[in-house]
Amino acid sequence: MKCFVTGASGFVGANLVHELLARGHRVKALVRAASDLRSLDGLDFERFEGDVNDRDSCVAAMRGCDWCFHVAASYHLWLRSYASMYATNVEGTRNVIEAAIKVGCSRVIYTSTVGCIGLPQLVDGKRADLADESVPVETGQLTNHYKASKWRAEQVARKLVSIGAPVIIVNPSAPVGPRDIKPTPTGQIIVDFLNRKMPAYLDTGLNWVHVRDVAIGHILAAEKGRVGERYILGNAEGNWTMKQTFAVLQEITGIPAPKFRIPHDFAMLAAAASELGAKFTGKPPRVPFAGVRMAADKMFFSPAKAIRELGLPQTSPKQGLADAVEWFHANGYAKKVISRV
Repeated sequence: MKCFVTGASGFVGANLVHELLARGHRVKALVRAASDLRSLDGLDFERFEGDVNDRDSCVAAMRGCDWCFHVAASYHLWLRSYASMYATNVEGTRNVIEAAIKVGCSRVIYTSTVGCIGLPQLVDGKRADLADESVPVETGQLTNHYKASKWRAEQVARKLVSIGAPVIIVNPSAPVGPRDIKPTPTGQIIVDFLNRKMPAYLDTGLNWVHVRDVAIGHILAAEKGRVGERYILGNAEGNWTMKQTFAVLQEITGIPAPKFRIPHDFAMLAAAASELGAKFTGKPPRVPFAGVRMAADKMFFSPAKAIRELGLPQTSPKQGLADAVEWFHANGYAKKVISRV
């Protein structure tokens, strides 16, 4: 297949391009002029400069493509103004899907996030079950602009499905592994740990999944996914608290895990001070409100549907963390490896 990929220079997008090419597909990537393409070095793909906010450039780039993977997104926990985030995540999604309809793509895989999936009801102050694709998100759970913009984008995608767009939605949980150039907020957790800048932790949790499995999940969604459905791309054994995550990182690296838990109220005060400073410096806050608000809940999910219907791989989350550690060390993000798995 000839595949069109937006966001090809990003963490998930770059790993997707690698997996598509490894399977013999041809790739045409939409990239911006200023994109950092280091994660795509040495790959044989067609580059097209454009922007998801320019519908005409999307149509021109997508002509002749069979599958469209819309991975591009503005993913930030803090910005001076969030208008650009909504423009990219919401209207950009509309532009890409409408362009795919116009040129006749047979499948459109839209990359959303588990942040658009609701958490189960509290029972005695705890979440009794793992969240799955059927749990509707409550307004109060859209705790930051990234989640809110991606939720709106999902609504755009669903509306276009209703008029015939062949869209399948995938909702990655917390990808980890190689090629996290920025790094992403989750990748930054690992970088800070490696550089011993993580003196304490919040009582929260994530569903860790190897980024390679997420990339393969996109391809499986194009091959086997049902139009209009969404699939959590996560790991059934990856629901770990941060305490558990740091314990595994200690085992991988030999670096001592933080022993102290930060009370949530204290973290909110730290975020307030950090964001106040950001207003004067213009630099992202060290502790953004968005991150602290998300940490109020353990983001635990079930990928059972994607495993059952798509055959989603289940690489050990520990291997994902180990691969991330190795890549961050090899690319100069952290000081040195003490020991490896």
